[in-house]
Order: sequence, then C-alpha cells, then structure tokens
Amino acid sequence: MSPLMLLDLDNTLIDRNLGFRGWAVEFLQQRSLPPTELDWLTTLDCGGHTDRTTLVHAALERYGLTEDSEVLLKEYRETLIRLIDCPAAHQEALRTARGAGWTLGIVTNGTTDHQLAKIERTGLAELVDGWVVSEEVGYAKPDPRIFRIAARRCGLADASASVWASAWAANTWMVGDHAPADIAGARAAGLRSVWLDHGRPWPETVYAPTLTARSLPEAVRLILDSADVP
Repeated sequence: MSPLMLLDLDNTLIDRNLGFRGWAVEFLQQRSLPPTELDWLTTLDCGGHTDRTTLVHAALERYGLTEDSEVLLKEYRETLIRLIDCPAAHQEALRTARGAGWTLGIVTNGTTDHQLAKIERTGLAELVDGWVVSEEVGYAKPDPRIFRIAARRCGLADASASVWASAWAANTWMVGDHAPADIAGARAAGLRSVWLDHGRPWPETVYAPTLTARSLPEAVRLILDSADVP
C-alpha cells in the first residue's frame, strides 16, 4: 500500500501571505493611500481566513472608495495569482517524497477557480497526484470526508468510510499550518499530522499535531523519517 501525504495549499505549499502583502502594497500605492495602512489590511486578512467579500467591502468603506466591489475582488484575485509561487525548496521536498514512494495530494479550502489557478500557476499540478477544493466537493476541512475524497482522487480507490480508519488512514499524513482546519481535521479523520508553526506557539489545548515543523521541507523530512512509526 502506497503511503499518502496530504498537504494544505495556502501558507503550506505556497506563501499565500506574501502574495497578499504584495497585493495590499499595490492597492495602497495605486490609490495614494498611506503605506502604514498595510498593517490594517494584513490584520483584517487574518492569514486568508477572512471572507474576501468582507475584506473588500471593509476596505472600500475605510478608505471612502466608490469602486465596484466585484471589480476590486477580481483585481485582488488576479494580483494574488500573479504574485505567488511555490519555492524551489518546496518543489524539491515534494520530488524527494515521490522518489521515496509517497503519493501526494493537496487538500484546500477555498473557491474552486481561485485555488485551481494557484495550483496551475505554481507548477504544483505536475508535482502531486491529485487535489480537492472545498467549494467543488461541498465539504471543507476539518470535515473528514474531504480527506477521503482526496485519497480517492490520488488513486487510493479503497479509501471509503468503511475502511478508512483501519487501512488508508494508518498510512496517511496531513501537513498544514492552520490548526482548526488542518490538524483538527487530520485528527477527526484518524490521520497523523505535521503542523507548520511559522514561529507561532501551538494554540489549542484539546488536540495537538503528531509533529511540528518550521517549514515544509522539514515537515517532509520528519514524515519520511517517521514513516514506520505506528
């Protein structure tokens, strides 16, 4: 049975926050707004967990702009796609895992078109075996069903609810940076997990990741080194 490594997209495989800051800088510069407003925008963004429509309407109100919110939202999405990438070290880590016999999949919450554009734009489509986007399938992390769908899309045809806990889950890891979605979701699905801390302390008390890493390459190394840990 091929082991499976599932990975979050934003701020795990790609630096989504860096892309957001790039958009925010351009947004402020193009409207001659104070650069100090960057802190307000990034705070409101909450690492991408604030609804985009909410963020856009709040920005329009704060700065007294009369722009069309849908046009601004389209501008945001196009700019973010243009600015993000998948670092070379991340790509190499994925190649190492595949070379070691691992099947790789992406599990991401978000809108289908936007997330798929990120996967294609960054070259990740060529580096993984499958992916699932929450909007497309109607389930979002931490719902265990989205992890089972990802497994099936990666070619693990037996990853059904009846055999998940006893078979595929025992050979699957989840890597992500967001505790409530990625780590709680992994635990609910019966998976082992690696949390990318990005310099943060672990925020929860009820559950915890199997392992913690500072970066994606470190997370992959930890999983490969721990592959035989029950």
